[in-house]
Amino acid sequence: MSTLTTLPGTPPSAAPFQMPVLAIAGLALAAMASGISLRVTDALLPRLATEFSVSVGQASQVITAFAVAYGLAQLIFGPLGDRYGKYRVIAWACAASCVTSLLCALAPSHEALMGARLLAGATAAAIIPLSMAWIGDAVPYEHRQPVLARFLIGQITGFALGVWMGGYTAEHLPWRAPFVAVAVFFFLIAFVLQAVRARLPIEVMRAPRPDELPRQSQAPRMLREFGAVLAQPWARVVLFTVFCEGASLYGPFAFLATHLHLRFGLPLSTVGALVMLFALGGLCFALSAQVFVKRLGEVILVRAGALLMAVAFIAIAFAGAWWWAVPACTLLGLGFYMMHNTLQTHATQMAPERRGAAVASFAACFFLGQSVGVGIDGLLVGRAGTAWLMVAGAVGVLATAWNFNRQRSLRADSNPSR
Repeated sequence: MSTLTTLPGTPPSAAPFQMPVLAIAGLALAAMASGISLRVTDALLPRLATEFSVSVGQASQVITAFAVAYGLAQLIFGPLGDRYGKYRVIAWACAASCVTSLLCALAPSHEALMGARLLAGATAAAIIPLSMAWIGDAVPYEHRQPVLARFLIGQITGFALGVWMGGYTAEHLPWRAPFVAVAVFFFLIAFVLQAVRARLPIEVMRAPRPDELPRQSQAPRMLREFGAVLAQPWARVVLFTVFCEGASLYGPFAFLATHLHLRFGLPLSTVGALVMLFALGGLCFALSAQVFVKRLGEVILVRAGALLMAVAFIAIAFAGAWWWAVPACTLLGLGFYMMHNTLQTHATQMAPERRGAAVASFAACFFLGQSVGVGIDGLLVGRAGTAWLMVAGAVGVLATAWNFNRQRSLRADSNPSR
């Protein structure tokens, strides 16, 4: 069976663009596993705090450790993907993530779990950024934003399953259970990706031939690749924006389940199900991305997305009844993907000749922003309370969106051709 289908609506006179459907589906499954691994500890924090006799703020260090390693590892995986083939490196990363997830399951202490999560973040780091970069190589820019949105259905679903698994485990299962399940999932996906890669018919989707590889040592080349990306003013704007977005959203988001649990006395399994609605909002955007992009445009997508996130955070922070979290979590997810998908599209195009390094830089800044946000909020949660963390997140996303649109406008004024 062919792995390719012709994109509907291609003019008969033009060379048909062939969509690598099966290959993208495999990447979406890998993104799902990565999303589960990332978010599985969010709703599990109260249980981990009890298991290891630490505060919730200290327990949140397992989230920070994952995000820090995830961000820093981009400095390695971006150039490796460009050198050895993005699809191949993603498959390797899934196999390695199987091992690190098992290490999390076997951790005997809080410190050991932090170390294992550090390794898990490092091995999972290649999956989503290199998948985006691979799509950037394989899909023309005019088709790319809707394709990226559909690919992200896997990541969105993974986020939802991760939060739900954490909440359900917190009340019904040993805390090690979800890490074992994630390890098995990574193992199966690694096998699937290797099988799909062998069937890729387009040369650009394979690893470079040995004679195409640069002869210089890897470390200086990596530094030159990232330096060339950072030398571009617009790339610096996009990277700064996604860093602030990660800090503003995912700092308070890591404590959202704890907030609902403490404020309304909801069981953690119920809280996990509520937070899953974040993914529903993202799914709504992914399924309607083509309409959103065509009718709203990038400026309004960013502005409206930030506004929806801010309203959702305020509603969650001060609502008098738990059911306010149902529409609020949905709007939070919709708003985030409206804004973030726009930034992702810019990331795939800000340095096309170094797309692996560019998207890796983007992911690094996003997850380093998350680690900073979670770290700061972990220090403040005991004093300020979870509600005020939500308020800070609302202010942060609004300021981030305003600055990005302002910089975009200045860029357009200085270079009307863009």
